[in-house]
Amino acid sequence: MNNLFKALNDPTRRQILDLLRGSDLNAGEIAERFDMTKPSISHHLDLLRQAGLVDATKQGQFINYSLNTTVLDDLLAWLISFQKTGMPTAETSTPEKTPEQTK
Repeated sequence: MNNLFKALNDPTRRQILDLLRGSDLNAGEIAERFDMTKPSISHHLDLLRQAGLVDATKQGQFINYSLNTTVLDDLLAWLISFQKTGMPTAETSTPEKTPEQTK
C-alpha cells in the first residue's frame, strides 16, 4: 500500500491517471502532453505500474498503458472501512436538558 500512496502523492502521476481515464495511451502519447523529458515520464509510469494503478502491454515497439481501477477499488473499500457506522443524527446527538438547565 505504500507504493500506492507514493504513486498518488505526485501531481504528474495523478494527471497521467486522469489522461488514462479517457483512453489507453502509449508512453509517447502520454509524454506529448507534458513539458518534461520522456525518461521522466517513463519513471512516473513505472511507479504507477509498480503500484498497480496502470497496466502496461507491449505491442510491437510501443508500450500501451491502461488504467487499472481494481487497486483504487480496494483502496476505497479500505478507506470506507474507517467510516463510523450508526453516526448520531442531530436529534440523538443533542444532550437532553436537565431540569436545572430548563429554568
